[in-house]
Amino acid sequence: MTQTTGTDRWKDLDFGPPAPDDADPEESVLLDYTSEGAVAVITLNRPQADNAITTEVGARLTEVLETIAVEPAIRVAIITGAGTRAFSVGSDLRQRKSMTKQQWLRQRQDFDRTLYTLRQLRKPIFAAVNGIAYGGGSEIAQSTDFILAADNATFGQPEAMIGLAAGGGSPVLLPRVLPPGKALQMLMTGDPITAQEAYRLGMVNELHPADELMPAAHRVAAKIASNSPTAVQAVKRAVQLGAGQPVEQAISIMMEAHWRSAVHPDRIEGIGAFNDNRDPHFQDPDY
Repeated sequence: MTQTTGTDRWKDLDFGPPAPDDADPEESVLLDYTSEGAVAVITLNRPQADNAITTEVGARLTEVLETIAVEPAIRVAIITGAGTRAFSVGSDLRQRKSMTKQQWLRQRQDFDRTLYTLRQLRKPIFAAVNGIAYGGGSEIAQSTDFILAADNATFGQPEAMIGLAAGGGSPVLLPRVLPPGKALQMLMTGDPITAQEAYRLGMVNELHPADELMPAAHRVAAKIASNSPTAVQAVKRAVQLGAGQPVEQAISIMMEAHWRSAVHPDRIEGIGAFNDNRDPHFQDPDY
């Protein structure tokens, strides 16, 4: 039998394992602040590996998300990737190559905690997808509140191509942001879609040239940060808890948030600012 030495199976994915001698940056996930500390910017920081997610990256991302969750002054967060090629290509397959079954399962538990922490964050968080978003990288973006993307970005779930059923949320989340048939096609074939198609189908909110993506993300974040953080978090919770509920149950969840805001000091400040024709000054939430 003739053994083949090459394949075009992976050519559409446009990435491969990093070189063995590529050293990681000192910090695998960066946390920076803008807008006087009201906006947190999370950057997956392994550009030499297309921001692939190792066990250490997952643990650091969990730590960063938990820090944001308990800091009242942070009103909104952006998550993006370092460099110009990739948001994240998902789990680092080079690291996984040498893992035992137990190590793999332990990493899976760690990643589950990371994604759960991201999905459950009470504060608004959105993704600025600056390039390739595959596998767990795409699932990180799907786990945020919404997505802005560079016009050269791509989204894909290639897990089935390497013998895995996707396990970071995409079988649940992808059919909620795309037509179910399109989501299933992506999950079954592993074929990626362009940012333009993701935008056309409603997965992506805004498209921008690559060099304009982060300025656009900061404009959106600044707008959210200027609003009442208590009200913003309340409506996020109402949307999350009301999803999939019968209409009247969802309305009930919404009204609980509304009535709480009606007696909150931010309501007095907001209406006062409108009538005085000035910018409101909302207080940080009192947890």
